[in-house]
Amino acid sequence: MAMADSLGIGDSVSGEDVAYGFSAEGIFLVIVILGISVGSGLVSRRILFPRIMDLFSKSERIDGKTLFAPKSLGWMVGLLVMWQTLDWLLANVDPSQGEVVWRVGWMENVGEVCRAGFVILMLIAAYRLVDYLDAFIVVEGDDIAARKSLASVAEAIGRMAVVVIGVFVIAGLIGLNLNGMIAGLGITGLALALAARDSVANVFGAISIIVDQPFNVGDWIIVDGVEGEVISIGLRTTVIRSGNDTIITMPNSNITNSPVENFTMRRFRRIRPVFEFEEESDQSALKKFCETLCEKVLKDPRATKADDSWVKITGSQPPKVTVSCNFYCESSGKTHREFREDILLMGRSAGVECGLSFHEPRRRRQL
Repeated sequence: MAMADSLGIGDSVSGEDVAYGFSAEGIFLVIVILGISVGSGLVSRRILFPRIMDLFSKSERIDGKTLFAPKSLGWMVGLLVMWQTLDWLLANVDPSQGEVVWRVGWMENVGEVCRAGFVILMLIAAYRLVDYLDAFIVVEGDDIAARKSLASVAEAIGRMAVVVIGVFVIAGLIGLNLNGMIAGLGITGLALALAARDSVANVFGAISIIVDQPFNVGDWIIVDGVEGEVISIGLRTTVIRSGNDTIITMPNSNITNSPVENFTMRRFRRIRPVFEFEEESDQSALKKFCETLCEKVLKDPRATKADDSWVKITGSQPPKVTVSCNFYCESSGKTHREFREDILLMGRSAGVECGLSFHEPRRRRQL
């Protein structure tokens, strides 16, 4: 009380009752508090939060000029400022003799509403801020995919933690006694454990995926008959986008108990075209075709693993002779498609050069 008196706040905001127990100075004071609260929320959301993220983030994707905090964070800060300001003023400011500042009961209720709103918005903001965990985990480098997977699971754990804490905080806020509920969990613990068995298995499955890293976010995989790109790895499920652009949600326990084929981890791609010639084709011409095609393909800069590449006759049963090829290129879908097309055209050209006739079943049936 001495601090308020020494500052003269009580005398400066006291006055006659002009509306519902508020003085003109009191109404102005409420407007000022509202302005300060709103301003604090805007500053924290648009200036402080982006600067802090820009300072501590490990990712160049975070730009302090364009990144804003969730709106819930701004409202949370605003309510915090308003609650604390009202709490201090109600405790330290008294009106002058025979005058009023505001209706104390109303302002105490407003303070309690601000406190409750602050707690709820704090939980909402914490839930939303979990999305920014990747800014502190994901960095540019060779292991970016693994870090994205770790960030995906960390976000899932963070959300679950916020929800659990939020239940207890809100229960305490509205006056619920959780002691009886917790005691009841001991009685029904076995039933809950049996019911949550699959969920626990999925959680351990997520941990296993992060530790063993059979795949990461962004990899193209086949698992349990499902093929697609890994979008996210959560505590319970892994989300996969199929080649048809559909979303497939797969429990983590199913993944850990199934073989996983990871196409993204391929070091190269295999190309195995087959050419068929008429059975009366000259033997020397066939051998020349094999040597010519192999030489042409290996001269291409896209070809790799020359020692494991070959063109050989693999079948000679009437009415055709089969020539099989085995080549390799870098692990790129675009390169694979283009190189395979060029190899087929090289084979056609080499066949014409060697005077060979390609096998045509329809022509033979007509004969």
